[in-house]
Amino acid sequence: MSRLLLLRHAKSDWGDANLRDFDRPLAPRGERAAADMARAISDGGILPDRILCSPARRTRETLAALKPYLIGGDRVEFVESLYESTPGEYLRVIATKGDAAETLMVIGHNPSTQGAALALAGTGEPGLLGEIAAKYPTGALAVIDFEANDWSAISPGDGHLAAFLRPRELG
Repeated sequence: MSRLLLLRHAKSDWGDANLRDFDRPLAPRGERAAADMARAISDGGILPDRILCSPARRTRETLAALKPYLIGGDRVEFVESLYESTPGEYLRVIATKGDAAETLMVIGHNPSTQGAALALAGTGEPGLLGEIAAKYPTGALAVIDFEANDWSAISPGDGHLAAFLRPRELG
């Protein structure tokens, strides 16, 4: 069995109009939400053994909140194509870069994170699936389980949505 963690970056700061989108940092609220989510991931026993992360500043800062909880041997790869991407590209990245991870995390952006979660989660509690369809807020995490042990073998609809965590529920 494999587990996929789809984490949308935490709330970013729009205060500096001169910054490129790629360079936007987390807002103070985002920093708190990223720290809360990192604790929830650790406390829930769902720490990843491989992380694929967009190289944008706000995703790297979201990852930084998780790093204190990661055990030695964690593998992080920054994947350029996760920035300004599509849900289909997320699925391709997962299939080609998931390696032998049992628990794989992808830290990225909307609408691709939301689209990938909806495409992959064929089953799950209908209320949670509906909540993902309605809104995938910043800092939110979808936990999707698969029977397959090989990331290249997963297809849309193969996953089971096990959880959907939002920062506002953690505080």
